[in-house]
Amino acid sequence: MKFEILNTEVFGYEKAIKASGNPMRVVFDRDELTDKDINRAYKLGATQNGQGHDNFLKGIVVQFDIIAPLYWWKQAQRYHWFDFVSSQSTMHCLLKFDVSTQCVEDTNPEVLKIVAKLVEDYKALPEDYPNKVGKWRELVASLPCGFCLGATMTTNYQQLKTMYVQRRCHKLSEWRDFCAWCETLPHFFELTGVNKK
Repeated sequence: MKFEILNTEVFGYEKAIKASGNPMRVVFDRDELTDKDINRAYKLGATQNGQGHDNFLKGIVVQFDIIAPLYWWKQAQRYHWFDFVSSQSTMHCLLKFDVSTQCVEDTNPEVLKIVAKLVEDYKALPEDYPNKVGKWRELVASLPCGFCLGATMTTNYQQLKTMYVQRRCHKLSEWRDFCAWCETLPHFFELTGVNKK
């Protein structure tokens, strides 16, 4: 299995760009988007993270499906506006997964054999086995970090701007792939001001 992003949808683009002008509006109108709005959004979106001038980017919402290994998820979960809509569940499906094909190819084959044996042994336990919960915990705790789970996520351009700047040169290829995906989003470079390096 490999890292993959699918089914991307972007919402609120025009509304957010128009909202970039709200701080300077004397009359709060919501007329059609103009070149002035777009130019202002490009200028404000390019400001440094944390200054607040790019807050309108939160209004450009991005939803997508992603398949990623546990080691990537651990890092991704540090971002505040990178929210799970729903994800695959090890609690519900671990005994149904083919763990050997659910892991990245770098996963040690000996580890995969151990996990396959733990699954087999767990499935063979009788319902009234006295330490069945302990055996389940052993199985879950033994999953390799290369085990992949899929999730539907929602985020926004402001968060993606932060992630892109922090992760585009990351040691993990999954982060570089994630940043390459960001580059495919509509007007990502213009609206965030990030440089492709």
